[in-house]
Amino acid sequence: MLGRTANGLFWMFRYLERAENTARLLEAGFRIALTRDLETAEAEWRSLVETLGLRSVYEAQHDSYPGPQVWNFILRGADNPGSVAKMIDAVRFNARATRTAITRELWGAINTSWMEICDLLRRPVTQSQVGEVIEAIRRAGTLAHGAMEGSLLRSESYHFARVGTFVERADNVARILDMKYYLLLPSLRYVGTAMDTGQWEQVLRSVSGDRAYHWLNAGQIEARGVVEFLVLDRRFPRSLAYCHETLDEELACLAAIHGHEGACHREMHEAARMLDSLTIDEIFEIGLHEFLTGFMKRNAAIANAVGEDYRFLA
Repeated sequence: MLGRTANGLFWMFRYLERAENTARLLEAGFRIALTRDLETAEAEWRSLVETLGLRSVYEAQHDSYPGPQVWNFILRGADNPGSVAKMIDAVRFNARATRTAITRELWGAINTSWMEICDLLRRPVTQSQVGEVIEAIRRAGTLAHGAMEGSLLRSESYHFARVGTFVERADNVARILDMKYYLLLPSLRYVGTAMDTGQWEQVLRSVSGDRAYHWLNAGQIEARGVVEFLVLDRRFPRSLAYCHETLDEELACLAAIHGHEGACHREMHEAARMLDSLTIDEIFEIGLHEFLTGFMKRNAAIANAVGEDYRFLA
């Protein structure tokens, strides 16, 4: 497979995952903001923009955080390089570039979703339309992944798409946890103090983990349980442990196809070894922020090494 084809598949599913995660974050923030007074709601919108890493871009254009302005900036902002509209465009662009490596069903799912979302974002999104737009973005991910699982040969194309998905998913979950709570949980001595249950509920909603967590924990929300669930619980398909376990499997499949391992496999083995040996007590002892920062650096190193090993720019 040509490096540029592998690159297109990798980034197609990274952008798809990023758009879906952005929609989840927006949905959670929207729910919280609707139940707050104006000042608290603006603080919540500011937190959302910061979690997405867009605060400097946003504040270069705006000096306040009213809800409609924020969600339109996130969804369709012309001057926002990280808008959902640009992500969905990038998904389709990469799908077209790799058209011969994907199936008709996968291309159809992506193209149909692109047309639907473009139409929804053609005009400013009102409060009554936010739910419809979020649902369309999340459905785009569901349809593309379903088409891939049901029609794509388990060849390099499939494995590069999955690598892109789980690299991006791991980064997003770690970023959500880090931006929301590293100031509240810098060390073990903070465990057990009074926490804002609504904020933890928002974190769980942001990764579609609220129902699974409540089912496993009888509805009891507390910091230690949420962090353990999102970091170490391999039963949850968005936990950091699950993402890296699956990423390791997909890279192993690529190594088997090519007959050798490269730097990305060494990076992956090291990251997996470190995560496998950790307990929740050790994570809090290290400091949640410090742990998540290290995790994101290792995750980025794996992604960069994949590109170098498989000559994405060739």
